[in-house]
Amino acid sequence: MVKERNKSFIFYFFVALTFMMTSLFPSSGYAAESNILDLEAKSAILVDAKTGLILYEKDAETALPTASMTKMMSEYLVLEAINNGKISWDQETGISEYVYKISQNRSLSNVPLRSDYQYNVKELYESMAIYSANGSTIALAELIAGSETNFVKMMNEKAAELGLENYKFVNSTGLNNQDLYGNHPDGTGAEEENLMSAKDTAKLAFHLLNDYPEVLDTASIPKSVFRDGTDDRTEMPNWNWMLPTLSFAYEGVDGLKTGTTDLAGYCFTGTAEKNGVRLITVVMKTNNYQERFGNTKKLLDYGFSNYEMQEIVPEGFQVKEQETLPVVKGKDKEVEIESTNAISILMKRGEKELYQPVVTIDEKLLTTEGALTAPVEKGTKVGTLTIEYTGENTLKFLTEKGDDLIKSDVVTTSNIEKSNWFVLFMQAIGGFFADIWTNAADGIKGLF
Repeated sequence: MVKERNKSFIFYFFVALTFMMTSLFPSSGYAAESNILDLEAKSAILVDAKTGLILYEKDAETALPTASMTKMMSEYLVLEAINNGKISWDQETGISEYVYKISQNRSLSNVPLRSDYQYNVKELYESMAIYSANGSTIALAELIAGSETNFVKMMNEKAAELGLENYKFVNSTGLNNQDLYGNHPDGTGAEEENLMSAKDTAKLAFHLLNDYPEVLDTASIPKSVFRDGTDDRTEMPNWNWMLPTLSFAYEGVDGLKTGTTDLAGYCFTGTAEKNGVRLITVVMKTNNYQERFGNTKKLLDYGFSNYEMQEIVPEGFQVKEQETLPVVKGKDKEVEIESTNAISILMKRGEKELYQPVVTIDEKLLTTEGALTAPVEKGTKVGTLTIEYTGENTLKFLTEKGDDLIKSDVVTTSNIEKSNWFVLFMQAIGGFFADIWTNAADGIKGLF
């Protein structure tokens, strides 16, 4: 009886252990992993912020309402205008009647703005990025483009430029157009709402973080005050409750943007960094705050627990049996080649052997015999080193340039001078007589 109990204990122990290991370290593959996390979100994606490598996705191509995650595009255009010198942080702007009216609606996320006051870009931007203030967002749109209608055109143009595919911007804030008191941008419907797929939302966040990393300086502020010391003083708690000190705090989270409307549900684009690895998450169409941040936690836990940054090849790497290229008409008969830079990638733990370096030589540089022709300069690009993944699924990236981030030029490591005319002449003669001898020998062998 005791033996049977021991056997049962051992059996159930191993069942439990197997379940735990399967949950923590699921089978190989990237984009195909769409059900392993049991997310409540309608759509979700997890991405490496450095390369755009997709680690997990669930219905990520479907366009859904984005609510205030829309403001990431508005932030992008504001930061672009700052960096291009079109506007400055201390530049002041007035408030239109439209913006004034929107800003007074405290049932929406807003700081109250006065129509008889000038506000600087920095305070409007901070209220948009921290507190998701809708009036402030439209004020910045009007400053940059002259009107929200023109700004929406800029948003859609920038989306196309950044390679977004399943999207539609109809206003600068993410509100439903019916909340704009009939002032919705020209060319948009009164009931329309901004749309993006989870993949495109992640792509927008990817470009925002990489093009303007200073976005995190503001997005990471858990709480601020608008117009402190005035009658308009307004507390601005960050709606991203996963920031340190807030109720769903998660280590490393420092952005990026929440969103909530009746159509969008509760959605969130998050980002966190641990041990030099930064991840981007998107969850769309959840039912409440708990699901929004709980699903994001699942994604981040999965990413940080299962993936690690690994160097595949170091700088100056030479692939075995492809260390040299032959050279004709040179003082040396071959030249060494190597990669120019190290290549690292975020990979599943224990999968390093599934990544193989592959060198492709540019055949346009070679003779018909497959050789370079002297003179050859040191550092001449002769090909490309790429990384081939031999696991169950292919690697998928957010952008077309994703593959370029795991590539390296292959170059020559030394100068090969051209031989002088006499040496070339003697080589030609030697080659001539060698051909005669070879032909003669072949002919003689044919007689016997």
